[in-house]
Amino acid sequence: MAENMLEMRGITKVFPGVKALDDVNFVVKKGSIHALVGENGAGKSTLMNVLSGLYPYGSYSGDIVYEGEVCRFSNIKDSENKGIVIIHQELALVPYMSIGENMFLGNERGHRFAIDWDKTHAEATKYLKIVGLQESSKTLIKDIGVGKQQMVEIAKALAKNARLMILDEPTSSLNEEDSQALLDLLLEFKKQGLTSIIISHKINEVSYVADDITILRDGHTIETLTKGVDDISEDRIIRGMVGRELSDRFPKRQNVEIGEVALEVENWNVFHPLYPDKKVIDNVSFHVRKGEVVGFSGLMGAGRTELAMSIFGRSYGTDISGTVKIHGREVKLHSPRQAIDAGLAYVTEDRKGSGLILSNPISVNTTLANLKGVSKNGVIDPHTELMVAEEYRKKLNTKTPSVQQNVGNLSGGNQQKVLLAKWMYADPDILILDEPTRGIDVGAKYEIYCIINDLVAQGKSVIMISSELPEVLGMSDRIYVLNEGRVVGEFERGEASQEKIMSCILSTDSAAKEQKQ
Repeated sequence: MAENMLEMRGITKVFPGVKALDDVNFVVKKGSIHALVGENGAGKSTLMNVLSGLYPYGSYSGDIVYEGEVCRFSNIKDSENKGIVIIHQELALVPYMSIGENMFLGNERGHRFAIDWDKTHAEATKYLKIVGLQESSKTLIKDIGVGKQQMVEIAKALAKNARLMILDEPTSSLNEEDSQALLDLLLEFKKQGLTSIIISHKINEVSYVADDITILRDGHTIETLTKGVDDISEDRIIRGMVGRELSDRFPKRQNVEIGEVALEVENWNVFHPLYPDKKVIDNVSFHVRKGEVVGFSGLMGAGRTELAMSIFGRSYGTDISGTVKIHGREVKLHSPRQAIDAGLAYVTEDRKGSGLILSNPISVNTTLANLKGVSKNGVIDPHTELMVAEEYRKKLNTKTPSVQQNVGNLSGGNQQKVLLAKWMYADPDILILDEPTRGIDVGAKYEIYCIINDLVAQGKSVIMISSELPEVLGMSDRIYVLNEGRVVGEFERGEASQEKIMSCILSTDSAAKEQKQ
């Protein structure tokens, strides 16, 4: 029997008004990959923050036994000194510093008064090679993609002599190819004796990579499933997470009548804001009708977000040309304010960085896009603001003790509901939803899908950008496929499949390569 590397016994953690963890027990075998799953708010990240020392000893009750020793970490540095390294969902990298500088930030190579840059870059190169990243250690972080940044974070962890690596939603921002590469890397590390804990909402990835799967629900340990012993199918894991069968991942849409064209974009071109010679969106045309969900699919870097932001008041890009028509009338949208006034909403993929003010309460965030609705003579009425927020809390089933709770204290799924409420209160005719379920669990996803169905039932038009092909296929009436800034395919709901979409992308990639040759 494998030796236990970690035991967390009877962990209880209380925040004001909320018991986040209640007598949680968690055991990890040495040299294994252990998945921690559960709905948003189940306590996964809280448990790992206790383990890493982010929540110091004394702020929780229970014991951490690591490699046979009871540990009482006062901070993250204490846990890192023991070889426990956590990689958070939001990557902690400085864009305008090099890969090497980032890897040893706070862990510098050299002596007290000077950094040894030769040693820094030599060691960085060594660890980059281990994770299979073919980049110079002197490359700036801003110049590499999200997939490569995730690999830098892993290399950074290895440089701290990690023996137990914790990865919180490591593939949430990655495409399928990069996700697979990362999972295979974890399996390779496992062969070398490295122990990993992975938190993920992607159940198929959990089933692929994990030896053991611990399920948390509402701050309690529900069960631990072991590969080769227990049923670890997606349906079985989901049942443990939500406490019931989830027979259909995508709610049936009631006979919604698809009407006239609400938004039409013709011959849309956008150039990169920093590299004016680089065309990001190339002559794109598409339309969406009233009561219709139109999906946009494509690999990372295909231009989906850039397209959406450029349409939404030219929030992205330069030298933009083309035509936008709303309800048949051409409109000039030169700012987000003009886009909102024209009945357009853009729900960003980056809810924490661009969508919400985390330090402000739910009530303030809910009304941000429509302050006129809660104002009298230009002054916000706090009572009206609270009433509106409470109405949307009930409508979207947002789990919170109060709408005066700061958004930063909510789980990812509930933050996403606040972000949707913000735009729903603006009462747009057309909503662009950019990765609306990124980083949230299957139960919360289902609720978001129900909200989307309600919106189109009201006659709204929805554009949904998603990196998850099953989601695009399950929710869309029509699907556009983007690749390298161009529309390379369009499918009706009945004819679309994962194979056809990927084939469409790969065939255009091959054609582009042939042209270059």
